[in-house]
This record gives sequence, C-alpha cells and structure tokens, in this order.
Amino acid sequence: MNGVNLTLRVLHHGEKHLARQLTAVAERHRAEHEVHHVALDLAGWSREHARRLSDIADGYGLHLGDFAGPPLPHLLSTLREKTAEALVHRPEPGLLLLRDLRELHLGAAENSLHWEMLAQAAQATKDDELLALASACHPATLRQLRWTNTMIKVLAPQVLTG
Repeated sequence: MNGVNLTLRVLHHGEKHLARQLTAVAERHRAEHEVHHVALDLAGWSREHARRLSDIADGYGLHLGDFAGPPLPHLLSTLREKTAEALVHRPEPGLLLLRDLRELHLGAAENSLHWEMLAQAAQATKDDELLALASACHPATLRQLRWTNTMIKVLAPQVLTG
C-alpha cells in the first residue's frame, strides 16, 4: 500500500469518526440549541467527505465502503433527549461540553493535517482529481476547527471560572 492509499484510508476513517463524534455531541447537548444544530450540520459535512473519499478511493483500488450514518433509533434518541434535559440543570454539563469540544477539535485538526498531506501528494503526482477533492473538502474541515475553537473560547471563561 502506498502513502496516498494509506492517507485515503486514514482520512476516510477520521471523517467517519468525526461524523459519529459530532452526532453524539449534538445528542448529548441537545438542550444547547446552537451546539446541537451546528454539530449536526458539521457531521453532515464529514459524512459527505467520507462518501467522496470512498468514491475516489475506488480509482486507487481501495474499497472503503460508503458511510451514510444510520439514523438513531427513536427510543435511544428519546433517552438521550431526556438525559440532555436533565443535565442542563447541573453545573457539570459545561465541563462535559468543553471536553467534547476539545475532542472534536482534535479530531478535526487530525483530519485537516491529512487533507493537507493528500493535497501535497496530489500536487506532487499531478493528480487533478485528488487535488480537486482535497481543495473542496479541506476548507469545510477548517471551518469545523474554527467552530470548535470559537466555542471553546466563548465557553471556557464562564465554565472554568463560574
């Protein structure tokens, strides 16, 4: 397996993982409407990245599979919603949210590095299709990073000192 194939595989896994993390954070912090809705939108971006990586990987002889992300069963979704409502009245949710945002930030940062590596490899090999994919997807990953960073900057002072 060459480096491009390995990077495609690792990045596909990273985007799937980030999509799952974002969805879990959205559900866990359902009472925080901005977090809930934005995290779901960002999860959609990562699912789309995984799908596009899977499509391009076929041309490299890799079969990464598709990733649509199964919808949460109704019962589990209801349970998470009730848990989120109960947690909103306790001081610990802020610390939990900061921890979740930190984990999301680290996952997005790792994906960003892999997008950059993929773009550099595409330029070196003059692979226009791979470069177009990296150029299209990497900016969304950078936006995911900026969102987590901004949320941490906004929440950390009040959560850590309050």
